[in-house]
Formats: sequence, C-alpha cells, structure tokens
Amino acid sequence: MAVAAERASYRFAVLLFNCLLTFGSYFCFDIPGVLQEQLQGNLTCPNGTHHNKTGHNSTLDCVEGLGMTPAQYNLLYAIYAWANAVVVILAGFLIDKLGNRFGVFVFSLLTVLGSSVFALGSHFKGSPYLLPVMLTGRLLFGSGNGSLTIVQNRITAFWFKGKELALAFGLTLSFSRLGSVLNFFFTQQFEAKFGIQWTLWGGTLLCLLGFVSALAVSVLDKVGMKQLGLDGVIQQESKKVHIQDIRRLPLRYWLLVLTITFFYNGVFPFVADASKFIQDKYSGYSQQAAAYIAGAVYNISLVLSAAVGILIDYVGLRGFFAVGCAALTLPVFALLAFTFVPPLVSTIWLGITYSFAAASMWPSIPLVVPQATLGTAMGLATSVQMIGVGLSNLIVGHILGTTSSELKIPLWRWQQVMIFMLANTVACVVASISLNVVDKKQGGTLNRVRKGAPVEQEDRDPADAAPLLDDETGSKGSIS
Repeated sequence: MAVAAERASYRFAVLLFNCLLTFGSYFCFDIPGVLQEQLQGNLTCPNGTHHNKTGHNSTLDCVEGLGMTPAQYNLLYAIYAWANAVVVILAGFLIDKLGNRFGVFVFSLLTVLGSSVFALGSHFKGSPYLLPVMLTGRLLFGSGNGSLTIVQNRITAFWFKGKELALAFGLTLSFSRLGSVLNFFFTQQFEAKFGIQWTLWGGTLLCLLGFVSALAVSVLDKVGMKQLGLDGVIQQESKKVHIQDIRRLPLRYWLLVLTITFFYNGVFPFVADASKFIQDKYSGYSQQAAAYIAGAVYNISLVLSAAVGILIDYVGLRGFFAVGCAALTLPVFALLAFTFVPPLVSTIWLGITYSFAAASMWPSIPLVVPQATLGTAMGLATSVQMIGVGLSNLIVGHILGTTSSELKIPLWRWQQVMIFMLANTVACVVASISLNVVDKKQGGTLNRVRKGAPVEQEDRDPADAAPLLDDETGSKGSIS
C-alpha cells in the first residue's frame, strides 16, 4: 500500500504552499517600479501634489514624493541584485548542508524583515536617513528573496523530478508572477488613496504570508521525506558536499548560467524602468496605464507559464527552446529602441518569450547537476544572474542621468538603454547556441525527446542524491 507522500495529491499540496512562499516577495520586489514617480518625486510641491489625471505628460507639473534621483532609484534594484549575488552562493551551500526546512524558515523571515525596514525608511522623508534605511531594507530583502527562490526550486525539483517537473516550475512561477501582476494592477491605486507609507507596509503583510507558507511547507516536506525513507539518505549525502565542488561543475551548467544571466539582464532592468519609459516616449499614457502596460510582461507569464511547462514536459527540447526564446526577444528591444509601435505590443511579446525562457532554462539545471548539490548549483546560478542584473541596473541608472530635475528623460537616453538591453539579448543567443553544441557532444540530455512522458527519470531513486561532482559523466548519469 502506497504511503501518502507517494500520491500525487501530497506532492501537489507541497507545491501549493511552495508556490505561496514567494507570492508576497514578488509583489514587493517591483513596488518601486510602480511607484517610480513617487520615489523620485519632489519633496514638496508649490501648489500641492499634481497628478497626471488627463493622461498627458505635459499636464504633470509636480509629483510630491521622496526626492530620489534616477541613479538612487536604480540603486534600489542594484543593491537587491548584489545582495542576491553575495548571499545566494553561501545560501545554496548551506541549504545543501542543512536542508530545505532551515532555508525556508531563515530566508522567508529575511524577506519580512527587509520589507519592514524598507517601509520604515519611507518615514524618513526629507532626512539623510531615508536612502540608507531603504537601501538596508532592500539589501535584507534581496538576501532573503533570492535565497528563498533557491529553496523553492530545490523542493520543486525533489518532489517533481521524473514527473511533472516543468509544469511544477511553471506553476511556481505563475504564483510568483501573480504577486507581480497584482502589484502592477493595484499598487498605484492603493498609493493614491492611502499614501506611499501604508502601501509599503501592505507589501510587508504579504511577505508575512510567505513566512506562514514556509512553516507549512516545512512540515509537509519533513513528513513526506520520512514516509519515503529518504530523509536519512539525503542528510548523509549532504555531509559529502564541499564548496570546492563548484570547480567541477560541468561546462553545460556554466553555459546555461550565462544564457540565463544575459536573458534576465534585459527583462528585469526593463520592467524596473518601463513605466517611466512609456510615459516619457509615448504620448497619452497616465502613470497607472503605463504600469499596466509594463506589468503585461508578468501578466502573460502568469497565464502561459503552466501551459508552457506542460508543453516542455511533453516534448523536451529545452535547449532549442532556450535558443528560440532568446532569438525571438531581439525584435522586442529593437521595436522599443527604434520605433513608436505601441509599447503593449513589445511587453506582451516579451512576456511570451519570458514564459518560455523561465520554463526551459531554470528547470534544466537539475538535469545537469546531482540532487545533493542542487542548492549550491542554484545558488551560484542565481548569484551570477544577480551580478549581471545589478550591473545592468547601475548602467541603466548611469545612462538615464543622476538628476531628478528632469520630469521627462530625453528620448536619446532611453534609446541607449534599449540598445544596451538588445546587446544583452544578442549575448544570450550566442550563449544558448553554445549550450546546445556542448550538450549535443555530451549526450543531448537537454534536447532529449520523449513524447507523452517526462524527459527526466520516471522514478525517484534514493541514489540520485549520491553522486557528487565527480566529472561530466557522473553528473550526467545521476540525472538523465
């Protein structure tokens, strides 16, 4: 008689709470993107606060806000990325050593603390403490959220490997992006009614939901592992993991990391500044309408991620999908840089390619590294990605300028930003093609086709945790 943990209902219960881990933190992550005008707004307005009610930029005389410069605003995203880059390597290693339950508790708590400090910083308007306190909050938040995603992916990979892996990753992304979508739809309205301070504290409450979910998924993971008789096995194998094993990660892994990094270098910095970009370049868009259009990237991802996951589980070909979505992203930034095609076309297009990228790239990591070191591998991948995104945010901030006196940033500056993102996408195409060439030489694991069944192993083998990073063959044999 099968134990409860072997049933599909149990692993999908784990998936439900696992999805909720990052719902609130994804909502909080892009709150600055929606409230960019308020964050960069003037500390005082001579005739009060004037909002863009008619939808034309020319009517926006003054927005009262926290007085940040464009460079300081982009630093909010850069420091988040740097915190990720530094912390996630150690976090991934600690998760491999100490387990998933340790990770979800500590890192979900950090997201709550970080969002609380960030909200607290808004109370220091007009003082020299505002920026340091808010940056400290983003640093703590980034330390927790990036690492929390690693634990989330590790739990998903364990419970769904050999089954509905890409679907599970897709659903996880959908729940996370639901937080992002709700942020783009409701945050600006909430701020208009209650003010920026209460808005930021509302985000903190949603992060608290993630902490409650962390407790639930910890219990389910612990009980399930014991029922499957794998808890002791994985704990024993975790003791064999050493940080030096990073040196022996396979070439396919590093090319996959570069592919992910260059792709996200275009997506995240664009979404962070998209609302302001749309208002500056295209006439007739209010702040709320621009936020809706920028949020279309995540709206599309929310709708498509699960379906794309099912498709990739069915047909495989992850490497080819990675090349395809990178190549098809090139026209997005070309349109934004050189034409006046309505921006909704580009954001919907980017949302589609982003959905395929997320469902094909990240779930490929468990296929090229063993389970026992998956946390370390995920942590390193996230670190490299966040270093790239952080540098991209800094470069974008530098291109846009450092003064807040310009209500409308010159279009030539925005064009340079889009060309920079286009260059990152070209690099992504090159990296993804190289990944496919190397993968073909090493057995074609990523592009294996097995219609009607998952590409991964059908059964979870306790020995899957055993092989460490001996060499290319050992790594390949443990997964595929």
